Parts: sequence; structure tokens; C-alpha cells
Amino acid sequence: MPESGLADLARRDWRIFADPLDGARRQFADCGPVVMEKWGPLRLVNLFGPDANELVLMNRDENFVSRPAWNFFIGDIFPNGLMLRDGEDHRRHRRVMRAGFHRTAIAGYLAAMNPLIDERLASLPAELHAHELMKLLTLELAWNVFVGESRGDEHARLNHAFETAVAASLAVVRIPVPPLLLWRGVRARTYLREHLRSLLPRKRSGAQDMFGILARAEGEDGERFSDDDVLDHMVFMMMAAHDTTTSTLSSMIYELGRHPEWQERLRDEALSIDAATPTVESLDRMVLADAVMRETLRRYPPLPVIPRGNVAAFEFRGYRIPAKSLVVTHPILTHHMPEYWDEPMRFDPDRFLAPREEHRRHRFQFVPFSGGVHLCLGMQFAEVQIKALLASLLKRYRWSLRPGYEMPFVRIPISRPRDGLPIRLRRIAAPTRAA
Repeated sequence: MPESGLADLARRDWRIFADPLDGARRQFADCGPVVMEKWGPLRLVNLFGPDANELVLMNRDENFVSRPAWNFFIGDIFPNGLMLRDGEDHRRHRRVMRAGFHRTAIAGYLAAMNPLIDERLASLPAELHAHELMKLLTLELAWNVFVGESRGDEHARLNHAFETAVAASLAVVRIPVPPLLLWRGVRARTYLREHLRSLLPRKRSGAQDMFGILARAEGEDGERFSDDDVLDHMVFMMMAAHDTTTSTLSSMIYELGRHPEWQERLRDEALSIDAATPTVESLDRMVLADAVMRETLRRYPPLPVIPRGNVAAFEFRGYRIPAKSLVVTHPILTHHMPEYWDEPMRFDPDRFLAPREEHRRHRFQFVPFSGGVHLCLGMQFAEVQIKALLASLLKRYRWSLRPGYEMPFVRIPISRPRDGLPIRLRRIAAPTRAA
């Protein structure tokens, strides 16, 4: 049985890092669904297609582990987050954390977000960088909803510390010595944890923000988190909610700028929901916005690749993959495979609506939130936050791109516009809500 879809194991293909979609497409076309490369002592195995997604993400025999794959990138800054846990340890922590993501809890978070969204989007300049706006706003919302504390100078310092910690996860030199970026990130994380630690007694006494809910949460068997568990999960969730939501919103704003007919359809839908202040129930009725969000996540998944380690050797499509490899699946390629999507390079939200529903052709062809045991726990919260922000923006402004503009992407590690996404805004006269 062959060990790879690539004859020369010493070959290294940089294209898959420079452009994950084009690089994956080329490797798949040249070598098939299994491609193994050697990067020094590291054996990198790329698996392509929805069957590969199902094998790795469902992880039925628990051969694939998340911590070794992610630890290099975020282990120093965000250790012990849910994405870095495996097996029974992961299941136990996930059970307890569910309390923070029940629909009732999300409704409370939305009620807390609405006034801040209205305030921040009430008066915007005629030209701005959409990614930068959403980055600042989603971070502020995360502090407001998750922590519910800190204002003024302290809030600015906390924001700076958080941004430093996130930036440090991408540090090229992985040595935490001064004045290197990784060292600054570790210091920033320490500051964030100590600030959150000072709030813990108050949160355990009954606060209804996510921090308070996690501080008091109990699993089915009465298990509770230690102080350190709560702090680690809080810092990690801030990062995950902030970066992936910003990525999705930026890509949606870009596509709605390119396709003004869809922008108008979503604006009409936003104005038709019978709620001056959005609720979870009213946002549920924004089915067109949901289709646009899904189509955007198909084309620009925040995480274009999903890495795992494998404990033991396994077989896939006639190839034997050795133990202790770095196994990478590629949602961004699966999301563009013509075997599963009609005209996959075209922006077409209708593909997610009845009667087409193209995403149902294979249960693992659309995996923007991962899948299996590591399916994003905050997926529903993210969808509510995205719709609430988008609805508020749509009701107040029309936006456009400069003629001929194409957004330059940075795909790794999280999809984002390289130039901040410049857009032009035109304020809409006070809207009349549909009867």
C-alpha cells in the first residue's frame, strides 16, 4: 500500500500557504486526495474532499487530536482553550461550557449588544475601512457581552493587551524573550488573566454575562471549573469570537458591495422584521441574510484549513498515513469543488435556499465551523451577532466599493482583507418599517 499521493516526499509546495485555495486546487489536481510532504522533521499530510473532512472531524476512533496541531500557533498565548483539548477532557469542558451558549443566554447577550451596536453605527464617516471598524466593534462587544466590565482608560489598555496577545500567536520567532512579539504576547495574556481574576468573586455571585455564567456553570454530574479553567476559557473565547466574526463580517460587506442587488434584498428584509431592537426570534426570520452569510462562509471560511495530529497510522483512499503526522483538511477547497457546488467561483446565496440546497449533497462539504466533537460551540452566538450588526448597518447606510476594486486577501491563519477593505457609505433617510 502506498504511503503518499506525492512521489517525492522531500518536495515542499509553498503555494498552499501563499494561497490556500489555489495551492490546494493544484495539489489535488496533480496528486489526488492524499498529498504528503516533508518539512524537516515534520510530515505534513494534506487530505482533500468531504470524505476527508468527515474522517478527520468526526474522529470516530479518536485517532485525531487537536492540541498538537494548534499548540505551536496559539499554545503560548491561549493555552487550554477548548480547541486545544481532546478526548474526555474536551468532552467534560464542553459539557460545562454549554451553559454559556444556550438560546436563553444568547438572547441576553443580544439585549446587551443592541444599545452598543446602535451607538457605534449611528454616525459613521462617508469613507472608512470596514475591516478596521468591525475589528474594533466586535472586540468592544466581546468585552461588553463576555465580561461586562471595564471602561475608559482601563478598557483601552485591555483592548491593547488583547490585540497584542492575538498578534503574538502569529510571531515568526517562537521564543518568549524581550522584546520579541511572543514575549509581549505572553505578558499581555498575563495582564488579561489577572484583570479577569480580580473580577471572579463578583462573577460567581450572580452576574449574567458569559463570564458570570461560566464561573457558576455546572456539568451534568455537578462538575465545575476551577478559577484557572474559567480564565483560560474566557481569554480563548474572546479571541475566537472576535477574530472569526470580524473575518465573516468583512467578507460579507465586501460581497454586498460587489452585489448591490443582494444588498437591497437584505435591506428590505432587515426593514421588514417587526422589531425596533432585534431579538433572537426576529433575526431568525432573516433567511436571506442567513443565505448570504453561508455563501460568504463558503467562499471565505475564516479558517481555510483545519489541522490535526494523528496518534496511530491510518488508511485513506488506499494510502497509509504514518502515525504522528500533521494531518490537514481543507474546507476552502471542499467549498469550491464543482462536484458538489454549481459554478463554485460565483457568489450565489440562492444555492443555500430551497429548492436548490446544494450544501446537502454531502454532509461534510460545508464545514466553516469545523465539525464533529469540535464543532464550534459559539456558532449560534456568532450568527446572531453577525446578523444584528449587519441589520443595523443595512438600515442606516448603503455602501459601495471603488470601481474595479478586488479585495486582496490574507488567508492564513484567518481570512481577512490585506488593505482593511475601504468602502464608501451613503446614509439612508429614516426608514419606514414594513407593516
